[in-house]
Amino acid sequence: MPVNPAIQGRTYPPTAPYLVGREKVREFARAVFATAPVHFDVEAARAAGHADVVAPPTFPVVVQEHTLEQLLGDEDAGIDFSHVVHGDQRFEYSRPVVAGDELTAQLTVTSIKSLGGNSMVTAATEIRDADGGHVVTTISTLVVRGED
Repeated sequence: MPVNPAIQGRTYPPTAPYLVGREKVREFARAVFATAPVHFDVEAARAAGHADVVAPPTFPVVVQEHTLEQLLGDEDAGIDFSHVVHGDQRFEYSRPVVAGDELTAQLTVTSIKSLGGNSMVTAATEIRDADGGHVVTTISTLVVRGED
């Protein structure tokens, strides 16, 4: 079944708040081989002007994952996860993510294109802090392969 083009422009409900933990930041930093002291040491982060340890630039995918679950679970979208390949990932920051942030995310499907029997689904996830301030927008393109 092809991706439903009618979902272009659809915005899903905001996710439950995600509290960024200091150990989660450190674990993620180790997993992606980010070695800067600001990712591990509170004092180094504070000396650099941050309230707590700073998450590596790709950390927001952890928060974005919850919005992608909404999209992939939407039966109306017609996306068969067994045919999904991650095509592209970008980040547009207003400020870094730091431990202690309480983040809420909301996904909007911004584009659906067909190319060679495949569908390209692009979605933007706005991630905001507890005060409603913009932190980062993640932009993902999923390639949904056509039927075998």
